[in-house]
Amino acid sequence: MPILQIKVIPKASKQQIIKEKERIKIKLTSPAQKGKANKQLIELLSKRLKVPKSKIKIVSGENSRDKRILIEGLSEEEIMSRLI
Repeated sequence: MPILQIKVIPKASKQQIIKEKERIKIKLTSPAQKGKANKQLIELLSKRLKVPKSKIKIVSGENSRDKRILIEGLSEEEIMSRLI
Protein backbone atom coordinates (compact mmCIF):
# COMPACT_ATOMS: atom_id res chain seq x y z
CA MET A 1 0.00 0.00 0.00
CA PRO A 2 1.48 3.33 -1.01
CA ILE A 3 2.27 6.04 1.52
CA LEU A 4 2.14 9.59 0.17
CA GLN A 5 4.36 12.43 1.37
CA ILE A 6 2.07 15.47 1.56
CA LYS A 7 2.71 19.07 2.62
CA VAL A 8 -0.50 20.73 3.77
CA ILE A 9 -1.04 24.49 3.60
CA PRO A 10 -4.04 25.39 5.80
CA LYS A 11 -6.11 28.59 5.53
CA ALA A 12 -5.42 29.01 1.81
CA SER A 13 -7.75 31.09 -0.35
CA LYS A 14 -8.76 28.01 -2.37
CA GLN A 15 -8.25 24.24 -2.39
CA GLN A 16 -5.48 23.16 -4.72
CA ILE A 17 -3.28 20.10 -5.32
CA ILE A 18 0.24 20.78 -6.60
CA LYS A 19 2.82 18.14 -7.60
CA GLU A 20 6.32 18.84 -6.36
CA LYS A 21 9.46 16.73 -6.83
CA GLU A 22 9.04 13.97 -4.24
CA ARG A 23 5.79 15.01 -2.65
CA ILE A 24 2.43 16.62 -3.14
CA LYS A 25 1.45 20.02 -1.77
CA ILE A 26 -2.23 20.44 -0.92
CA LYS A 27 -3.73 23.83 -0.11
CA LEU A 28 -6.81 23.70 2.12
CA THR A 29 -9.26 26.42 3.12
CA SER A 30 -9.78 25.06 6.66
CA PRO A 31 -7.62 26.27 9.55
CA ALA A 32 -5.27 23.91 11.36
CA GLN A 33 -7.41 23.92 14.51
CA LYS A 34 -9.06 20.96 16.22
CA GLY A 35 -8.34 18.66 13.26
CA LYS A 36 -10.37 20.72 10.75
CA ALA A 37 -7.60 20.75 8.13
CA ASN A 38 -7.00 16.99 8.57
CA LYS A 39 -10.71 16.31 8.11
CA GLN A 40 -10.84 18.47 4.97
CA LEU A 41 -7.68 16.75 3.65
CA ILE A 42 -9.23 13.29 4.02
CA GLU A 43 -12.50 14.47 2.43
CA LEU A 44 -10.64 16.01 -0.53
CA LEU A 45 -8.48 12.92 -1.08
CA SER A 46 -11.53 10.66 -0.82
CA LYS A 47 -13.39 12.67 -3.43
CA ARG A 48 -10.45 12.99 -5.86
CA LEU A 49 -9.32 9.36 -5.51
CA LYS A 50 -12.86 7.95 -5.46
CA VAL A 51 -12.21 5.83 -2.35
CA PRO A 52 -14.09 5.76 0.97
CA LYS A 53 -12.69 8.00 3.72
CA SER A 54 -12.15 4.86 5.81
CA LYS A 55 -9.42 3.77 3.33
CA ILE A 56 -7.36 6.94 3.97
CA LYS A 57 -5.23 7.16 7.11
CA ILE A 58 -2.78 9.75 8.40
CA VAL A 59 0.24 7.60 9.32
CA SER A 60 2.31 10.47 10.72
CA GLY A 61 2.11 14.25 10.94
CA GLU A 62 -1.33 14.56 12.53
CA ASN A 63 -0.21 17.85 14.14
CA SER A 64 2.22 18.91 11.42
CA ARG A 65 2.05 20.35 7.91
CA ASP A 66 4.21 17.48 6.67
CA LYS A 67 2.09 14.33 6.59
CA ARG A 68 2.44 10.72 5.51
CA ILE A 69 -0.86 9.38 4.20
CA LEU A 70 -1.71 5.71 3.64
CA ILE A 71 -4.23 4.99 0.85
CA GLU A 72 -5.65 1.46 0.80
CA GLY A 73 -6.82 -0.21 -2.40
CA LEU A 74 -4.92 1.85 -5.00
CA SER A 75 -1.44 1.64 -6.50
CA GLU A 76 0.86 4.67 -6.45
CA GLU A 77 0.34 5.09 -10.22
CA GLU A 78 -3.46 5.13 -9.81
CA ILE A 79 -3.21 7.67 -6.99
CA MET A 80 -0.95 10.02 -8.94
CA SER A 81 -3.06 9.84 -12.11
CA ARG A 82 -6.25 10.66 -10.14
CA LEU A 83 -4.69 13.47 -8.10
CA ILE A 84 -2.74 15.35 -10.72
